[in-house]
Amino acid sequence: MEDTIYDHYIAIDWSIVNMAIARMTKKSDKITAIDVPSDIENLQAYLKNLKGSKVLAIEETTTSQWLYAELNECVDRILICDPNRNKLLNEGPKNDKIDARKLVQLLKAGLLKEVYHSTDKFLYMRLLVSGYEDLVNAGTRLQNQRYALLRACGKSGKEKRGIYIGSQEGAHFVLDSLDRQIEAYATEKANYEREFERLTRKHAEIKYQKSLPGIGTINAVKIVARVVTPHRFPDKGHYLSYAGLIKLEKISGGRSYGKKNPRYSRQLKSVYKTGGLAAIRGNNPIHDYYEYLIQEKGYAEHNARHKACRRLAILSLGVFKSGKKYQPFRRNDVKTFSESASGL
Repeated sequence: MEDTIYDHYIAIDWSIVNMAIARMTKKSDKITAIDVPSDIENLQAYLKNLKGSKVLAIEETTTSQWLYAELNECVDRILICDPNRNKLLNEGPKNDKIDARKLVQLLKAGLLKEVYHSTDKFLYMRLLVSGYEDLVNAGTRLQNQRYALLRACGKSGKEKRGIYIGSQEGAHFVLDSLDRQIEAYATEKANYEREFERLTRKHAEIKYQKSLPGIGTINAVKIVARVVTPHRFPDKGHYLSYAGLIKLEKISGGRSYGKKNPRYSRQLKSVYKTGGLAAIRGNNPIHDYYEYLIQEKGYAEHNARHKACRRLAILSLGVFKSGKKYQPFRRNDVKTFSESASGL
């Protein structure tokens, strides 16, 4: 959180039934707190009536994006914070009012870790990607159920619709139901994919990501929807940490105690892992880099794969920041390639 000083520091603990509001001012550390029925219009009016500059803190929950959009015009800044970092809230008695009081203390002290939110064009992409992933998970479950049913009836599991599976009571009814649901799933999946193609034509950021080796339309949309702006990340190390492609070293007293995984975006990690695997099977610079690590540097295959995925993520961030399509180096320029590879 930046060092800007505000006239009012406000924290909200929101639920469907009630909302707890705690406030401090720049002139006093005294906390005023109220616990009232949840009402977004009353909350907006309360915030607008406060004179001077205002910063509002809300913990990341399922309603935080909605609150961000509804309250964004009422304050100078909204900070959606990571609840996993707010250990002070775990101490002592707990209720909404107490949580709001503790949260406003952390806000004024500048101890909150922000979770990125926005109200721009990328919100639709994020909702679309979330709906698509839920749909794919549901479709996978249906297909697994169909396979299991067919196997239980002595089939291979790959039979097409309309197959006779014996006289077992209820089996045909369940199979027909699964087939109808799978057919509906395929239709909806195609609708999503057409919408992804439309977004690719509309947004240059997606086209640029799609120009990278191993990155197709769906993964390009996922990257843009999740990252939104590359300027959130001060350097490539922070980006790789957010993508779950590096581990954080634990050091105390000059001694290393191993490494730990950062809290990362599983969606981005999946994109770069699958994209990296696709790229190293193709004819492109990521494949060249992978072969260079194995043949010239002596890396084990799994370590070379990991570094190739990290290389893809760094290129993705670079494309984001440059606002241009990916321009691979000349394939026969070994010196340029070696210099590029040695920097990773």
